[in-house]
Amino acid sequence: MKKEFHNMPKVFFKTFGCRTNTFDTQIMRSCLKDFALASDEECADIVIVNSCTVTDGADSGVRSYVKKLHRMGKKIYFAGCGVHTQGKELYQQGFVCSVFSHSFKEEINELLLEKQRFFKCEEYSQKIDSTLVVEFIGKSRAFIKIQEGCNFECSYCIIPYVRGAARSQDMDKVLQQITLLCEYGMSEFVLTGTNVGSYGKDNKPYSLSTLIAQIAQIKGVKRIRIGSLEPSQIDFAFKELLDEPFMARHLHIALQHTSNTMLEIMKRKNRFESDRDLFEEIAQKGYALGTDYIIGHPGEDDAIFNEGLKNLSSLPLTHIHPFIYSKREGTLSATMQQQCSRKTAKEHLSIIKDMVEHNNFLFRKKIQAQKIPLKVLIEHTQKGVSSGLDQFFNRITFSSAKNQAGTWVEIEHYDIEKGGNCAKI
Repeated sequence: MKKEFHNMPKVFFKTFGCRTNTFDTQIMRSCLKDFALASDEECADIVIVNSCTVTDGADSGVRSYVKKLHRMGKKIYFAGCGVHTQGKELYQQGFVCSVFSHSFKEEINELLLEKQRFFKCEEYSQKIDSTLVVEFIGKSRAFIKIQEGCNFECSYCIIPYVRGAARSQDMDKVLQQITLLCEYGMSEFVLTGTNVGSYGKDNKPYSLSTLIAQIAQIKGVKRIRIGSLEPSQIDFAFKELLDEPFMARHLHIALQHTSNTMLEIMKRKNRFESDRDLFEEIAQKGYALGTDYIIGHPGEDDAIFNEGLKNLSSLPLTHIHPFIYSKREGTLSATMQQQCSRKTAKEHLSIIKDMVEHNNFLFRKKIQAQKIPLKVLIEHTQKGVSSGLDQFFNRITFSSAKNQAGTWVEIEHYDIEKGGNCAKI
């Protein structure tokens, strides 16, 4: 006898962290058979916490959320990258019912049916997901995880430990996934993963550039965005794609720092001089460019920060994700002596954010002066105001009488404000 939907236990998913985690949550949603989805924590019988552990702040935010749910009396299952750093502690203290790491997420339906508490954590997994996602709840674009894991050995990073070695999803599987989502109305796709640029490098007969070219041929694909890339992964074949109309005019290239001294301490592969040449080459094609930047890493004194700031200011940057170094136990950086105080790091963070925000404002002014139309996929409409991202990864808002989420608009006339663009349509 078929189980009635309204009698099924209700599950709410709370996702922390990156786009890869967002895709992992969609996989878990797709694997549920004996449970219904809840719209919020209040009406849920079970809450799945898909955690992030990239910084100490991420761990703290996840922990606070779990304790709040515990006070609400919710049945909590703890998943994601945080399983490796605080899963056991939360489990032993009784804040969560059960814990499972990435390798087990496709078994979620069976796990939720288990009567006993469990702690399932597999280290250095080589598993790659096989589930096809048919919808992205609350999203107008789809995140597509094309690979898992990372082979880089950056001194500060815990992620290769919790995600494992780099391994690529089969290209046919990725194409099948995107074709399916196009049939459900999706038209913009964000290629994501732990280290996107390593796609195909695990002895596969294809590369990131060949995958993108194949995706572009799928009926219904209008725009392709790429997750964070390493400078060393942007080769000639990838550069040849940059003029194609299906490519979003924004790339996020992870530099992490712009002082060669600090890059050596961090065990990074990139160096400032070649990074500058790469950024200038891509910027000449009209691209907006973003990066990550770590502030206050062990070894960064005022002289190194100022050197990095001077170099950073010479780059054609329009977006940045700067963050203060967070000690992660088990990494090489955790054994190093830290020179920069928290107070100084916050001051440095503010300087960098203000500088790049000004760059972004000038970039948007230049685009407007060049009379380049903004091609926007509307994400949502609330209280008569629609919002979406343009091809340069800048947000624009405009008045709208009806909900147009998921539709495309081309905007030629708009105003530029400090926090973003706005228009009247």
